[in-house]
Amino acid sequence: MSRVQLALNVSDIDEAVAFYAKLFATEPLKRKPGYANFAIADPPLKLVLFEVADGALGGTINHLGVETDSAAEVEAAEARLADDGLETTGIDDTICCYASKVETWVTDPDGARWEWYVKTGDTEQMANEVVTAGGPACCG
Repeated sequence: MSRVQLALNVSDIDEAVAFYAKLFATEPLKRKPGYANFAIADPPLKLVLFEVADGALGGTINHLGVETDSAAEVEAAEARLADDGLETTGIDDTICCYASKVETWVTDPDGARWEWYVKTGDTEQMANEVVTAGGPACCG
């Protein structure tokens, strides 16, 4: 099995672990002082968190995402996230990044934005456009 590994610097390991456990509905596989990793089955992902001192987060990320196979999966994820107390944007139909999508967004404790989405088609438009309103558009 192949999966993407994502290593993030975080300012508060406990807050980040609580957020990502809710986001991916799984607990860490390994937890050490200042460190945690998750082996997430769906979507396949190895998520590694490193706590850094004094807010020195290093590089930047535009946004992160989970691509699903259907709008129903986006809707189920949005419902689960909201039920777990995470603030989402709601479900939007959008056009951005040369694609039409059904998506919801959530922001982690350090400000990294996560897009949970399904691509529904291709477009020639890069700029963000919300087709149905529910929250901010993508990729900004």
